[in-house]
Amino acid sequence: MVTGDNLVTAIAIGKECGILDANESTDNQVCMTGPDFHAFVGGLVHKDTKEQVVVLGKEPDKEEIGDIKKMEHIRKNLKVLARSRPNDKYIMVAGLRQLGDIVAVTGDGTNDAPALRKADVGFAMNTGTQVAHTAADIIIQDDNFASIVKACKWGRNVYDNIRRFLQFQLTVNVVALITSFIGSVIMWESPLAAIQLLWVNLIMDSLASLALATEEPKEDLLRRPPYRKKEYIISPKMVKHILGMSIYQAIVLFVFVFAGFQFVSEKVDYREGGVESGAVIEYDPLSPPSKANLWAKGGINVEVLKKHPSWAACNSEDEAVKSAGCNIDFFSPLIFNGMVSDFQGNVIY
Repeated sequence: MVTGDNLVTAIAIGKECGILDANESTDNQVCMTGPDFHAFVGGLVHKDTKEQVVVLGKEPDKEEIGDIKKMEHIRKNLKVLARSRPNDKYIMVAGLRQLGDIVAVTGDGTNDAPALRKADVGFAMNTGTQVAHTAADIIIQDDNFASIVKACKWGRNVYDNIRRFLQFQLTVNVVALITSFIGSVIMWESPLAAIQLLWVNLIMDSLASLALATEEPKEDLLRRPPYRKKEYIISPKMVKHILGMSIYQAIVLFVFVFAGFQFVSEKVDYREGGVESGAVIEYDPLSPPSKANLWAKGGINVEVLKKHPSWAACNSEDEAVKSAGCNIDFFSPLIFNGMVSDFQGNVIY
């Protein structure tokens, strides 16, 4: 708490607000006056000349604390700064920002304007002066500090929701990219058509936007430190989750693409005589059509199957040779219209 009141009044207000404990009021490192603070940290000096800065804010990029180690001590211990002058408030804000902190300042008077302007976020009271309003970034309309807490809570909630949306969006897109690429390389066509990808994106964006708009903030949001300015919106933890879930979902999809016919049935059409113009023959597991009538969806016909290494064994009259060497399941239901050939062009089924 930084105030222009005398030290006794500031300590009393600090105790009433819960800033100070009863045994801290006599510690001169916890409760300090503005002039003592200025002398302790060495004021502001010019980065190049190391001379004391007389006009604060004239060259803000060239200003630094005289003794940064003592400023670190102040950050860890100081709780109440009384009898503070405008320059003391400005030096406090400049020192905290130099240490890498995100600084917010509240004020209502003209003497608060330098600190309000220097801070990352300046809050001015609605009943404050016009100078304070001009220097501040946000004006608190109801003059209630609880509004700042509520604004921080909602701000963190929106940021977290954006991160959730990005994690969800990137995971689905990475899975779609992997599936389309590997499926195209092996099957010579993508398992996902363009209209299917558009449909996935439509559903994905609408549901994610709905979650983003309806997620309520939780009290736990205020129990953690704020994000740093230079922190990436996609954190290393998010990258791990995206990669982990992408690999898991891709494995599940590839199981369905390459082995789905083993456990997911799909009706297969056969044409009489193995020609495309022949009459469609209904598949009956108890009385399957002959090999000569095979014409499955996906382009697998007799001519293609003749290229399979075990074609001769499958057509052998010797049952022992057939059972040992034939590994073509002619009439198994296929999924995703079947996969005709592998990398080397060999027939799969």
